Amino acid sequence: MTFADLGLSDQLLRAVEESGYTEPTPIQRGAIPSVLMGRDLIGIAQTGTGKTASFVLPMIDILAHGRSRALMPRSLILEPTRELAAQVSENFEKYGKYNKLSMALLIGGVQMGDQVKALEKGVDVLIATPGRLMDLFQRGKILLNGCELLVIDEADRMLDMGFIPDIEEICSKLPKNRQTLLFSATMPPPIQKLAAKFLNEPKRIEVARPATANVNIEQKLVQVSPDKKRDTLRNLLRSDDVKNAIIFCNRKTTVRELATSLKRSGFAVGQIHGDMDQSDRIAEFERFKRDEINILVASDVAARGLDVKGVSHVFNFDVPWQPDDYVHRIGRTGRAGATGTAITLATREDREAIAAIEKLTGGPIARADEPAKVETAAERPGRAEKPARTEKPPRAEKPKREPRRPREQRDEHEETHERSLVVEDIQPEWNGPLPSFLSVGAA
Repeated sequence: MTFADLGLSDQLLRAVEESGYTEPTPIQRGAIPSVLMGRDLIGIAQTGTGKTASFVLPMIDILAHGRSRALMPRSLILEPTRELAAQVSENFEKYGKYNKLSMALLIGGVQMGDQVKALEKGVDVLIATPGRLMDLFQRGKILLNGCELLVIDEADRMLDMGFIPDIEEICSKLPKNRQTLLFSATMPPPIQKLAAKFLNEPKRIEVARPATANVNIEQKLVQVSPDKKRDTLRNLLRSDDVKNAIIFCNRKTTVRELATSLKRSGFAVGQIHGDMDQSDRIAEFERFKRDEINILVASDVAARGLDVKGVSHVFNFDVPWQPDDYVHRIGRTGRAGATGTAITLATREDREAIAAIEKLTGGPIARADEPAKVETAAERPGRAEKPARTEKPPRAEKPKREPRRPREQRDEHEETHERSLVVEDIQPEWNGPLPSFLSVGAA
């Protein structure tokens, strides 16, 4: 099957072909025809399966007919993070270059002024994070009653980040007669409840069992002690097969400290975490995409949706707290049919978290030995080579002690005094030292 078989327009097919894609992925084959027919949809697919294009492509064709109005977007795409929202906008620019569609990006970390100006002109596609959208809505800068199509992307991530109440409020502001698409890697009960409430007889497309890891990813678990994690990571990064890598940490402070440590060790490394300004995060990500740096240390803010072709390795410096995050982290490699390697560094304290991950993914993670550090004398400055061992001379025999003289041969002064009555009262089996006060005779 080709993209032409899915019913897409000639302009769109031209843009897809110029992007280097010839065959649709399973999620695209299942979703695109249903979206073009106007049906509500639930798409369950792991990351790296072409999920974004499965709703971007048909949306471009649907919105090609019609006209936008000021402050009233015709479609709305909700994303959990700024990075994901920015990447979806890049997809619209890439695939919609032969269609005259207007687009606006509403994300935090940037000035509202330009975003409001774009809304005032009218937009066909509005891509937003829930927080910024609600902020502008409450200020009266946006109207949602003209939205014909809603996409809720990465719904399970929305749940993790506490956005479900915001999404419910947003959905209540939209027209009831609309098309709604929901995409998620997993379908926990709260997401099923959300879908039942706001979707109308949706078609369900599931291209992989929920929370399964990509079969193109070789997974390994390296057991280390906490004080050896950085040394082990450096040894792994120096392997010949590591072309580039994303390293995930649980805390922002760990991201900063680890990136600094790797820079000192001579690695070309960047970092992305939630405390950075949006412009700085985008700049670091672009450096990684352009191969100016080949290692990116990131918190989970970067775990979902970051699409970089050809990432050879993903490292979990910290075992993720949530099992679902493991699937999304390692999904940064092995994308679009390529192979990749995911290596997790685990300590004894991580046993329960690893067990939860293996239970979720339905199989054990292969254990790997900690890599040995190979050093030469030149790599060990300041260390003198130890001299070869010499055999120790045999020990000299100790002089034998003279035998004790018999009692009868002792000098007179060695004889004990006459035993007192008190001494005679002691039991004959007593063999301990004789207290001096017992040796004094009665007056």
